[in-house]
Amino acid sequence: MKKVIYVLILSLVVVSGLVFANRAIKNETSKKSIPKPLSDEERKAELKKWYATPGGIQYKNWVASPEGKKVLGSAAKIMKHIRDSTNMEAVITSLSLPPGSRLGFGVMVSINGDDYILKFEPEKSQLEQLHSLKVNDKIIIRSRNVSHAPKYSYPIVSGDYVERDSIIIYKRVPRKGGC
Repeated sequence: MKKVIYVLILSLVVVSGLVFANRAIKNETSKKSIPKPLSDEERKAELKKWYATPGGIQYKNWVASPEGKKVLGSAAKIMKHIRDSTNMEAVITSLSLPPGSRLGFGVMVSINGDDYILKFEPEKSQLEQLHSLKVNDKIIIRSRNVSHAPKYSYPIVSGDYVERDSIIIYKRVPRKGGC
């Protein structure tokens, strides 16, 4: 009988030790998972390190190339509208994105004579309205972001709002749970 009690007490001690150790490990990982934001100097140092990598060198070469200058110049032309989130008139030039693009759903548009990729992150309910767009449709768009990548020959405009003939076709739904 004494042996059974000793075995039960010993197993209780081992199990409680494992539970306590597992709880301590979970607490440590949760504390470490929240990185603090980098200061400006740290961010610049990290960016300088990245520019020394093969990807950074390729990016710098692309920025200096005529194609990179064209893309950055086109993005700069609409930057005031992006900053102020004001309306821009656009004409749809193509209903498909360039071959090999991985941007999801989007169309090609012309704004003030320059070509742009207009990408969307639509909900299922918004897809039908976006599929009703046709080539040469004149639309009004608003965006809060323009980006570029060496892979693409055009700046990438994230569509937040699209209107055709005074009818709202698309309005970006804010993400749930924060940013």
